[in-house]
Amino acid sequence: MNYLAHSLECLSDPYEVAGVAIPDWLGLTRPRLRCRSRQASPFVEGDNDLVASVARGVVRHHADDHWFHQTTAFMELSAELSRRIRHATADQDGVRPSFLGHILVELLLDATLIEQDPSRVDDYYAALAMVDSSRVAATVGQMIDADASPLGPIIERFVAMRFLYDYLEDQPLAFRLNQVMRRVGLPELPSKFIEMLPEARRLVADRCEELLERRAIVELPVLAVA
Repeated sequence: MNYLAHSLECLSDPYEVAGVAIPDWLGLTRPRLRCRSRQASPFVEGDNDLVASVARGVVRHHADDHWFHQTTAFMELSAELSRRIRHATADQDGVRPSFLGHILVELLLDATLIEQDPSRVDDYYAALAMVDSSRVAATVGQMIDADASPLGPIIERFVAMRFLYDYLEDQPLAFRLNQVMRRVGLPELPSKFIEMLPEARRLVADRCEELLERRAIVELPVLAVA
């Protein structure tokens, strides 16, 4: 699950929106930092509302991923997109297609949600624009008992770039995917890759409700599963 899908139920709470993104943002720190549910959950019921919201978001992120990646729709779509990517890229092994099949489902789900209601992504960035990045970084540092100050500039760049809008068009989406490829040390995508994106969009859009059907029954007390 990607940024917007993770945040659908908490767009009215800017610091929970930030908390939901923390595990992904921390993946951009060097050396890489991690914040698990077990580290965040003790702060969910605390007296500090800001800290509690960030913690609630972190726990929500991990709970979402736990059920989302086990849904039939996600497993079938990621397998099908991996197959199509392997054909488009002529990859001899399954590393890049499998990795891309996984993340492409998530990115195209966000794209579908934006197409259904563009105000969602506007509200998402409006919420994050209200967040004090240094306070979020300090809160995460408190949770993981480590220096998380590099997180502050990452949050500021993320808000400034607004790259979720790029998911709506094939060429900008491919550009963002190639950034990911470089970051994880995989070869960039050939130009032919773009040809499979329109059909990939349709496949994900057709199963959007299935991909999100567990969200309605996930409640905060059971979020601490990771």
